[in-house]
Amino acid sequence: MTVCNKELALKEAKRVVGYIESAELTKEQKDTIVKDSIANFNENVNPGWLEYRKSVSTDAAFVEWTDSLDHFEDLYGTQFIDCLGGFGIFTAGHRNPAILKTVKAQLDKYALHSQELVDPLRGYLAKLTAMITPGDLQYCFFTNGGAEAVEMALKLARLATGGRWYISTTGAFHGKSMGAISMGGKGAYREDYIPMVQQVQHVEYGNADAMETAIKNLQTVGEKVAGVIIEPIQGEAGVIIPPTGYLKAVRAICDKYGVAMICDEIQTGMGRTGTMWRCEVEDVTPDIMTYGKAFGGGIMPITGIIARPCMWGQKLIENPWILGSPTFGGNPLACSAAISTIAYMLENDIPAMAKEKGNYIMGKLEELKKKYPTVLREYRGSGLLICMEFPEAEVGYAVTKGLFDRHIMVAGTLVNAKTVRIEPPAVLTYESIDKVIKSLDEALADVKKEFNL
Repeated sequence: MTVCNKELALKEAKRVVGYIESAELTKEQKDTIVKDSIANFNENVNPGWLEYRKSVSTDAAFVEWTDSLDHFEDLYGTQFIDCLGGFGIFTAGHRNPAILKTVKAQLDKYALHSQELVDPLRGYLAKLTAMITPGDLQYCFFTNGGAEAVEMALKLARLATGGRWYISTTGAFHGKSMGAISMGGKGAYREDYIPMVQQVQHVEYGNADAMETAIKNLQTVGEKVAGVIIEPIQGEAGVIIPPTGYLKAVRAICDKYGVAMICDEIQTGMGRTGTMWRCEVEDVTPDIMTYGKAFGGGIMPITGIIARPCMWGQKLIENPWILGSPTFGGNPLACSAAISTIAYMLENDIPAMAKEKGNYIMGKLEELKKKYPTVLREYRGSGLLICMEFPEAEVGYAVTKGLFDRHIMVAGTLVNAKTVRIEPPAVLTYESIDKVIKSLDEALADVKKEFNL
């Protein structure tokens, strides 16, 4: 247990600063960092965290230290191909040089805004976001994390419609703050915090008729629905793709009953699924859309919402603070990263790149499914949001460990590995993809033998 000691804290802080600022570490320093990291997580983060990470490796000594484009390295220079992509963060790659250059240039000017003067980058980013999003989406509000963006979307729906109820879906994942987790559709995330926001009904994902029935029944008994919140593809649930026409049907239902349609594109947006935004596939413009993860180019955390003018009522215009006022939301460094990310994605057509490489990977998965039908039961995806499905969670864990042993990073969902996600950077080379597929072939063969499948 640590005790308050400012003199020792100063000495410790300077030691760690030395590690960060050092161009090269000695073997002794690296060994010390590994030892410190294990102790620090167990004593000051969470004693269960390293045990939780066993889905990757039973060796806790892998300490991440450097990265570049499609890979990261541990302290000792062991290189791993990243096929997890930070659950969607690294669509443009790790420390993409073009984006990093912009952020460094901004850092040399000023890092955080005064909170009172006009910060030009926030305005430029809002304009650009409106230019690359569907239909008449126009007004932006920038936040720091995905759950925070969802909270803003929920609050805006109530402000705009006067309603109090929300319709979400089973299997949904929208974050873990109280409002966001109230919308979530997994009991494991919710049960410890019940009661949460009470005016929420969950309906079957992909079933537009069930959604309309829920709204109609609430209105029949005098309850007004503020918004419907859906993921265009459910990521955490295991890359669940709804039936064609589902988003269009939800859009029509929301119009019919005067309900705000909220599309959570935090994971599916910014080119991940083969179009800049997944809702574009059905030519749907939501009333409110959330974005994040890859929005900061894999360098800075920045999320937010964008809404149609009809959502931005007079009360919000007269009281801009009423929606929220996050201290670091839309800060200059984060905005510079997002602006540069938009430029990079448009110039290099990242959505098309993700679609092409995703199709290539899924073609290879089809071959492996035929080769190992008792192990790889199913695969599905769109662009570079792909998942593999196994007979049970332990089989999935074994496959992820087998890939990790071959220096490939993938992962299951947060609480299960029956489905394992593949979300690599779009800049992953075909040479690296082929190496991943070869390693997956070997891992599947090992697991088939281990579990006698």
